Amino acid sequence: MQTELTKAIIAVMKAVKGIEKSMTVGTGSNSFKGVSDKDVKNIIGEAMQNNGLCIIPIDIDAKTRVDRWTETGGQYGDKQKQSVFTEVKSKYLLMHESGESIEIVGYGHGVDSQDK
Repeated sequence: MQTELTKAIIAVMKAVKGIEKSMTVGTGSNSFKGVSDKDVKNIIGEAMQNNGLCIIPIDIDAKTRVDRWTETGGQYGDKQKQSVFTEVKSKYLLMHESGESIEIVGYGHGVDSQDK
């Protein structure tokens, strides 16, 4: 038996089959096509609204680790280096206008030689 929440999720999945890469990120040989955060929010948000869904964050656990070291013996002498590792665990509540809801858990991480 499909619940109203399940039907609404499937309807959103049918409505949002793909999001056009409408922006260029970077310049020259390092450039690539991408999707803006705004476009994703607008397209998915409209499909969710049309199907009686909303989502709110209920828990975020973010951790950052910074490692620093010195590289020695380079052409220009010693060089200070660092690496920033960021990890995020998040929990959301997906709700339907019928009153049904489900918790959704997400995870993301990234490494950057500068900062996040």
